[in-house]
Amino acid sequence: MGRKKPVSGGAPEWMVTFGDLMSILVCFFVLLISFSIQDTKKLQVVAGSMREAFGSTKERKLSGVIEKDGNPFRDFALKSSTDLPKSQLETDDNGVSADSADKSGLSAAAAPSKTTEDAAFALAAASIRQAWQDMPELTPFADNLKVETTDEGLDIVITEQSGQRMFPEGSKYPNETTRMALAAIAPSLVSLGHAVRITGHTAAGAEYANPRYGAWELSSDRANVTRATLGEFGLGSGQIDSVVGRADTEPYFANDPYMAANERVRISILGREPPVPVGLSL
Repeated sequence: MGRKKPVSGGAPEWMVTFGDLMSILVCFFVLLISFSIQDTKKLQVVAGSMREAFGSTKERKLSGVIEKDGNPFRDFALKSSTDLPKSQLETDDNGVSADSADKSGLSAAAAPSKTTEDAAFALAAASIRQAWQDMPELTPFADNLKVETTDEGLDIVITEQSGQRMFPEGSKYPNETTRMALAAIAPSLVSLGHAVRITGHTAAGAEYANPRYGAWELSSDRANVTRATLGEFGLGSGQIDSVVGRADTEPYFANDPYMAANERVRISILGREPPVPVGLSL
């Protein structure tokens, strides 16, 4: 059988491969250009669909200049209030309008003061978090330090974690890491000027060598030593509302009272009560 002669003529094989490569590159650059030109309306529709799918809710967060000494600015407080829609500016947190408040005898000035106080708390929380982040020594203890907003004001929580203790076991005196964390938050407490409540908590199931010294004594002593430590860094005794120990009666994680994180010290910055107009009885 004779061999077939190779077909002569046409483009060489390398040119076919080169042409395919160029086609792929053209498609790639077309995709890049199409991705770079975004349709804002379509993106908003997609984002809204994702939020509804995952059940997220709209949340307003305050932002501003962060000062390490925790000094809130009046300009920031005013900006945070004026950024709100007009309908929200005319109502307080309970949905009562200024007009209806005047008719019921309530002072309309109480609403802006509440907004200003919330803004000051938000800035203080940001300042405390920033102060902790600026200290590399506290990085391994990031999960032990928490700042939480509450109905009463602002809570700063120093918790125990497995392998990361803020107080030596069974001791009322904080370790050096805890002292550094307290030193970082003291300027914010002083700048706010609000009353401070310090509460000590322990985890359930702990054993104590001294039968006369248990969870109640330890939690109370840790709260009191925390007060004294904050006093070393500038917090005056006039700002202290109360210092109490709760033992294991109020676990941080109610479903697991034996968890190490239930052992903690909570520093609560209390909001001021709104002024009561003359002639109004509660």
